[in-house]
Parts: sequence; C-alpha cells; structure tokens
Amino acid sequence: MTLEFFLTSLVIVASPGTGAIYTVAIGLSDGARMSLFAVFGCTLGIVPHIMAAISGLAVLLHTSALAFQFIKYLGVVYLLYMAWAMFRARGMLSLNGNTKTDKNPHKIIVSAILINFLNPKLSIFFFAFLPQFVSVNHTSQFSQMLQLSLIFMLLTFIVFAIYGVFAASVRQYVISSNSVQNWMRRGFSAAFATLAVQLWFTQR
Repeated sequence: MTLEFFLTSLVIVASPGTGAIYTVAIGLSDGARMSLFAVFGCTLGIVPHIMAAISGLAVLLHTSALAFQFIKYLGVVYLLYMAWAMFRARGMLSLNGNTKTDKNPHKIIVSAILINFLNPKLSIFFFAFLPQFVSVNHTSQFSQMLQLSLIFMLLTFIVFAIYGVFAASVRQYVISSNSVQNWMRRGFSAAFATLAVQLWFTQR
C-alpha cells in the first residue's frame, strides 16, 4: 500500500455519502452501539462491489445500460424511502427521546447493506479506482487488489465508526429538544432525497 492510496481512500471514505449519513442518523437515533451495527452493514455493503470490480463483473454495469439502469433505479427508490422514513419519523430512522429502543440490530445491518449495495456507482468506482494502484510488476495482481480492497474496507469501518460515535455523543442534546429533532429529521430527509436525485442523473 502506498501513501497515495491511503490518502486518496481516506478522502473518499470521509466524504459524506449515503452510508455516512445513515450511520450518523442511527448514532443520533439510538446511540453508539447501534451506530456500530450500521457501520458494520455499510462496510459489508462494499463487498459485492469490490468482488465485482476484482472479478471483472463491473464491466457488465459499464457496458450494459439495462443492468446499470436497473440497479440505479432500485437505489433511487430505496434512498427516497429512507428520505420519507426520516421525514415521517418512522422506521429505522426515527429520532426520539426514548432510551429504550426496540430497533433490531439485524434490520439496521440489512438497511445499511442495501444502502451501499444498491449503488451502482460503487462498482464503477472500484473498477476505475483500484487498478490505478496495482503494480504491473506484482506477482499476483488479484491478491494485490484484494489487499487494497480490505484496507479500503478497514478505513471505511474506522471513519464511519468515528462518525457514529460522535453523533451518539451529541444525542442527548438532540433528543432533549423537539425543534432540534425536527430540523435534524428534515435535514437527513433532504440529504437522502438529494442523493437520490444525484443517483437518478448518474450516467455510466
């Protein structure tokens, strides 16, 4: 691993996206422990894209308009659902002051996985990103790409965990004020809706 790869990956991971927003929302809603389940799910959601990139399946998304559009529209629908759930304060993203949560960690993990899985841009990203840091002189380019992918996943987990724990640290302030809760809900709802619109206009 080069310093260039590390810094580039860190910037990409730290940039606000659907996974980061979801993790922060769960941290605010249910605290640090539940946010780590979201982090775990977001990290797992990267795996299919990495495997697609390494195996060459990302070429299908890049060359097949139908495959790309199908996955893209699924992602748009899911992001809009997340926006609506937050706006209505229902489902996994409900912010409330009840310290006893009935949210299922498995549901949080599944939701987090779907957020990253239903994003075709990730496959295209890894397909274009990883080869730039693979040495042509390396004995096994496959193993090198796998190693770089695991480092990217580790960085994702660490950065998202920091986001989630930080969000949980200010949770008490958020849940103690109805006005702050309302603004946070609207803000997260708008963020998910904006990401859905961006994904809608994404081209191959």
